[in-house]
Amino acid sequence: MVDIQGRVAGMILGLAAGDCIGGPARMAVRAAESLIERGGFDRHDIGMRYLTWWQDEGFDTGPTAARVFELVTTGQSFDEAATTVHRETGGLTAGCNPVHRTVPLAMANTIADSALARCAKEEAALTHVHPLAGDVAAAAVVLCRALIRGTDWATALEQAQRGRDPTTQAALVVQSGPLQPDGFAPHVLAAAIYFAVTSPDFDTMLQRALAFAGPSNYCPVLAGSLGGARWGASHIDSAWLRDDALTKRVQQAAERLAGMW
Repeated sequence: MVDIQGRVAGMILGLAAGDCIGGPARMAVRAAESLIERGGFDRHDIGMRYLTWWQDEGFDTGPTAARVFELVTTGQSFDEAATTVHRETGGLTAGCNPVHRTVPLAMANTIADSALARCAKEEAALTHVHPLAGDVAAAAVVLCRALIRGTDWATALEQAQRGRDPTTQAALVVQSGPLQPDGFAPHVLAAAIYFAVTSPDFDTMLQRALAFAGPSNYCPVLAGSLGGARWGASHIDSAWLRDDALTKRVQQAAERLAGMW
């Protein structure tokens, strides 16, 4: 039996395990640290932590977030920059960076269940204006919160569907047809759910997700979070955690957020 603290910690450890390049885990741990140090959701603080990291060493953010950060350094606000990038790209800002980095919101018991979706949408809009980027992030954090509480998969998926866009709702059904390996947020959510639901253990799940994704750092990151919430931190082999310095930071954040439950 996995306890609630194990599932909470497993979410961000699983994310780090599934992150083969390193950008999503580095952003997620900064979001987690903001939640801890600010005592709750502080959108501006999270954005500034992302920006500081990007200026120091940022990589693997995806082109949308990278362009937003570039514009913010010129004096635009996050909202102004995100709107500019949405326009520059012809509206192609429905990528998966937000659904990766917002996972810690579900881990923070200072955020009420009723506020989770709203916080995820607000956080996603720091960089991604397309409604689906925020909607998928909202669905994922609601799903993860339900899994943290020990809710069965069918009920958790049903809860995550409530109030979501039809495209997001369709991704919250265990797929029987072909999965898509690209970075479009609904496709990433659908693939991650498929592997998390249909695998017998964390190792098998992540191996399958990585084989499906190839070199792309999309599906396995979110699959790792869902798997961590399902099986708990104790079922995540340390061999999956490749970067010692990052792992230490992730573990510290995981322990502090888990300790709040």
